[in-house]
Amino acid sequence: MVAERKMQPSPPPEHRRALRYVVFLALSLLAFSCWALISSRIDSAVLVATGGGGGGGGAVPLLTVEDDGIGRSGGSSHEAGGGGGAHRHRVTSSQAEMSASSGNATVRAGEMGDPAMIRQPSGVEAGERPCDAASAQLRVYVYDLPSEFHFGMMGWDAKKAGSGGGGAWPDVGDARAVPRYPGGLNLQHSVEYWLTLDILSSTSSPTTSHRPCTAVRVTNASLADVFFVPFFASLSYNRQSKLHGHGSERTTTTTTTNRFLQAELVKYLARQEEWRRWGGANHLVVPHHPNSMMDARRRLSAAMFVLSDFGRYPPDVANLRKDVIAPYKHVVPSLGDGDSPGFEQRPVLAYFQGAIHRKDGGRVRQRLYHLIKDEKDVHFTYGSVRQNGIRRATKGMASSKFCLNIAGDTPSSNRLFDAIVSHCVPVIISDDIELPFEDVLDYSEFCVFVRASDATKKGLLLRLLRGITQDEWTAMWRRLKEVAHHFEYQYPSQPGDAVQMIWGAVARKMHSVKLQLHKRGRYQRALSES
Repeated sequence: MVAERKMQPSPPPEHRRALRYVVFLALSLLAFSCWALISSRIDSAVLVATGGGGGGGGAVPLLTVEDDGIGRSGGSSHEAGGGGGAHRHRVTSSQAEMSASSGNATVRAGEMGDPAMIRQPSGVEAGERPCDAASAQLRVYVYDLPSEFHFGMMGWDAKKAGSGGGGAWPDVGDARAVPRYPGGLNLQHSVEYWLTLDILSSTSSPTTSHRPCTAVRVTNASLADVFFVPFFASLSYNRQSKLHGHGSERTTTTTTTNRFLQAELVKYLARQEEWRRWGGANHLVVPHHPNSMMDARRRLSAAMFVLSDFGRYPPDVANLRKDVIAPYKHVVPSLGDGDSPGFEQRPVLAYFQGAIHRKDGGRVRQRLYHLIKDEKDVHFTYGSVRQNGIRRATKGMASSKFCLNIAGDTPSSNRLFDAIVSHCVPVIISDDIELPFEDVLDYSEFCVFVRASDATKKGLLLRLLRGITQDEWTAMWRRLKEVAHHFEYQYPSQPGDAVQMIWGAVARKMHSVKLQLHKRGRYQRALSES
């Protein structure tokens, strides 16, 4: 049988050529199909990473909105970078992932002096569960205050907005209709703005895609855990509390606008059944600027405050037991993970730029200045937002290993959060500082703490910093890059960003608040019936 198989005639040459041609054609088609598939995926990834793209259901572009951070007269922070060259917008791999998964398109902020991202909210994807009162950690009732208490300060007119805004509020589902927060240093205390946008969007239509379900707005007060008071107290102080004119011509119209709003707010809340029932303990107010709500803060002190620190508050008005510390909004642009210089690329040992002559606890700045200003690897100088101050700070922090965060007129400043997003290890010299989210973040993993009394001992501070090894510094630098997103304000909010961290902190505070309220209400029915 073997012999018979060997004797079988082989296919003619033309058949063998045809067979080889068919096999070659099939392999070619298979290779072309694989190449086309890979090419299309590469194109999609490039569109996401560069902010390009179009319709047709493909990847939606992610565009980063940057501004000079100091108004039109201060220069552009775009041009600051660790090597002194132009700071370019880059999209990290994690940002590209977020864009591809969330389907949120970013729109430029126009005149808005805001380096955060503003995206066009999109609809809920198939199979995704919307955020509702049953699934949220925190159910928030929002008082419908007149527009002069909030977006009216930005020029938004509810009457001109039409029916799309739902009456008292802008249409937050349309990014073009969202009023722009004033730029410059106003942004540092814009916490009230981001919280309001977020909670309004929690039930907007279309629902914000992939918005974390930490807090959701409820319209039935009986379902609420907390009552949100949307008074833009910091903006009111910044824009409506300055005298104008000279001598007898000086007017008090602008001065009294801020005070008038505070007085009206106190009267408004006193009329609310929810405030009277629990004395305001389950209400949330956001006077983040240290000088905001000076007239009303004591009368509203039963409420939970969202503050930058306790420097100008007596302990019976504000304290950690009931209040939340929120980060300032940084004014220097954030460094991307791949853009952050490492140990060897940061030639400056310690960096400080700001006001040197301060009062109260800030006197330590002046003493430190005289101790270390002449050291060759130390940058310690006066600085302000004028004369490209933001640009110089951006470059300086990105080229420094350590950034000094020294107490000023108040225990905290925006400088700490500029350092965090610059991945410059903060050195905190402020004995009375309270830090945002410290119940869930261990700041000792990415900050160095020095008591003011030790920092002013000759040679001690620089010996301490020079004694930190490259490996120790690199571990803190890596941790900084991991936690930096917790200090980002943006709309729509994203998992773990500053907005969601604040709502989480409020939810944790509400456990003890509700315990006290429930204990207080034990005999309420018996007393009412007696």
